[in-house]
Amino acid sequence: MNEQTLSMRLERVAAQVPAGARLADIGSDHGYLPVALMRRGAISAAVAGEVALTPFRAAERTVRESGQDMRIKVRLANGLAAIEPADGITAISLCGMGGETIRDILDSGKARLSGQERLILQPNGGEQPLRQWLMDNGYRILFEEVLRENRFFYEIIVAERAGPAQYCAQELYFGPLQMQARSPAFLAKWQRMLRLKHKTLSHFARARQPVPEDKVLEIARQARWITELLA
Repeated sequence: MNEQTLSMRLERVAAQVPAGARLADIGSDHGYLPVALMRRGAISAAVAGEVALTPFRAAERTVRESGQDMRIKVRLANGLAAIEPADGITAISLCGMGGETIRDILDSGKARLSGQERLILQPNGGEQPLRQWLMDNGYRILFEEVLRENRFFYEIIVAERAGPAQYCAQELYFGPLQMQARSPAFLAKWQRMLRLKHKTLSHFARARQPVPEDKVLEIARQARWITELLA
């Protein structure tokens, strides 16, 4: 993967960035996403934010070598602290980290959100608490996708402050739009998850130390939800 050929996962994220957007890519790693979009003429400006020095330097190099350093700002900053009011950001991407981490970045950076931005999120697990945060903060989920790449399942969640939304517990767990669409990748992901839940429950049953009852009940409830979903 490089700034000319993105991974399938980042291509699917790129497809959700509105044309002409001013993008903040937080946790930008090598800066491949903003550079690829700028090269295609798909965005008008970008910020690549990185909290760690090594990926920050890698992003600086990618941007410099692409000749895009006038239009892409690379900043060493924690989360949304990379965004300045003058940037006029209209889309924010957060990819390749846990859902709880994405939630915490959004929550601690709330003051930097105008509420007009599109959020394009690609969590590696922890989707449920992330959807909970979106609902609690007045965001509506506009698009969701499960994709499979290199044996792993990834989810993409796109949200905007487009009027409040109320999601039930199962919708927060599976994704409200994905429950309706039931794509082959979505069903394959949850078939695999069901096998893992059953395995966990059988480990609990054989454990030498008693497992806390609330933990057993929570996994059993999730297994029941998945069974109902796949029925």
